[in-house]
Amino acid sequence: MKLTAKPVFRAQWMRACGEKLNKRTLTIAGTALLLGGCQLVPKTETVSTAPPPGPTPEPSATALPTDAQRHRVALLVPMSGTTAEVGQSLANATTMALLDTNAENLRITTYDTSRGAAAAARQAIADGNRLILGPLLADNVPAVQAAARPADVPSIAFSNDATVASADVFVLGHIPEQSIRRSIQYARENGSNSFGALLPEGDYGQRSYNALQNSLRDYGGSLVGFERYARGNTSIVGAAQRLRTRGGYDTVLIADGARLAVQASGELRSDGAEGTRILGTELWSGESALTRSSAVNGALFSAVSDRRFRRFAESYEARFGTRPYRIATLGYDSVLLTLRIARDWRVGSNFPVRQMYDRGGFLGVDGPFRFNRSGVAERALEVREVRGDQVVAVDAAPSSFED
Repeated sequence: MKLTAKPVFRAQWMRACGEKLNKRTLTIAGTALLLGGCQLVPKTETVSTAPPPGPTPEPSATALPTDAQRHRVALLVPMSGTTAEVGQSLANATTMALLDTNAENLRITTYDTSRGAAAAARQAIADGNRLILGPLLADNVPAVQAAARPADVPSIAFSNDATVASADVFVLGHIPEQSIRRSIQYARENGSNSFGALLPEGDYGQRSYNALQNSLRDYGGSLVGFERYARGNTSIVGAAQRLRTRGGYDTVLIADGARLAVQASGELRSDGAEGTRILGTELWSGESALTRSSAVNGALFSAVSDRRFRRFAESYEARFGTRPYRIATLGYDSVLLTLRIARDWRVGSNFPVRQMYDRGGFLGVDGPFRFNRSGVAERALEVREVRGDQVVAVDAAPSSFED
């Protein structure tokens, strides 16, 4: 069953947000970003989380003695340091979601993880929060989980590392493995048979390699060669030259950003190999370098649809005076998801984790998503192609999940 996308205005949103259409369609978790203008005071606070003197901190000054009408939710993001701007963008997006939905049943407090994720999580638990949105970094998940698990408080992490997911940590980020899988599926359906790959050293490169191998196992095709390189310098050009010498492929996956992909593509498509198909990853989404070079013309990559993001970004900029980071949608969608589940969540009780596994899925700014049993968000992705000075969708994201 397909879900038809239609504009939803404020009155419709208040009536219909979260309603299940039927057992095969999506649970609406958000089109509230289309709602504009309301300048309510958000029910959010920011708490300083310097390392506490002991393992059990006292409730902070912002914690209310009682909160009988609102769910207490903690937002754990960096508000200082090198990733402060990303953290602020996520925090702004959560505020925007509260404003757009006129939410009266959530109290969201922001805790600064840049001073220590463990301390931030302990303070959030001491303040009585029953759900954590965050952290941003995968490396912070174990510390947050160690503080939250004894209190039966789950987390919805903004990381894209599927390995940190568990029964009480849900990974909401955009997973590179899913992007690669979608692109391989499309490439196989459109004539690709033999694959090569350029893979950066480190975790991202290994994850990309594993995703490529798993996708070829499921969709057919063969991996005839790959080259690794040190990320962040011109060694990708040397890797492309080595792969080009080996040959035997019709399609090459470049598991890196647009700038390095442009450099490598020039080598891969030289000397009569102009017809080589190039595949990228979700790192290419929104990169203007793709449309400034003929080296990647015709290249494919998969990502969540930007159709709703454009409206989101315009509304965000109108409110906060700056453009959002692309990841800010995760903050917005985490609030919409929480609001949907809050319909079956009694204030003061444990968060109903079982509601996270709705097989029909949810709809957010980044399109349909649902959590699998490992706790990772499975997303509906579109396939895009670089065509001259523009990037166009050549295979739309599914509007619903089929199983």
